[in-house]
Amino acid sequence: VGSACKDLAAAKLPATLMVDCSHANSSKQHEKQLDVARDVAAQIAGGSRQVCGVMVESHIHAGAQKFTPGKDQVGDLEYGKSITDACLGWDASLELLQVLDEAVRTRRAAR
Repeated sequence: VGSACKDLAAAKLPATLMVDCSHANSSKQHEKQLDVARDVAAQIAGGSRQVCGVMVESHIHAGAQKFTPGKDQVGDLEYGKSITDACLGWDASLELLQVLDEAVRTRRAAR
């Protein structure tokens, strides 16, 4: 975050960014999104204002399922499970939001 914000400032752009908790930041392992969010939360709780938001791959059920139109049957799909990127499930998504909420509350209390 710090390095990216320095690059933004050098380009005379606002030094805030949205962190993608998925994809490369989680090594494409959807379960690690919570670890990424905890790292971001620690920065926020510590007073950082460089993060303006996060992106998270989230759905009702964790993981992903394969679906190829014309090959797979729609009726075989599991409701609430991604057919694209692997996602956190509902409970892990709630935990992630609670971690971020607590970080923001901590930062606000420090003012």
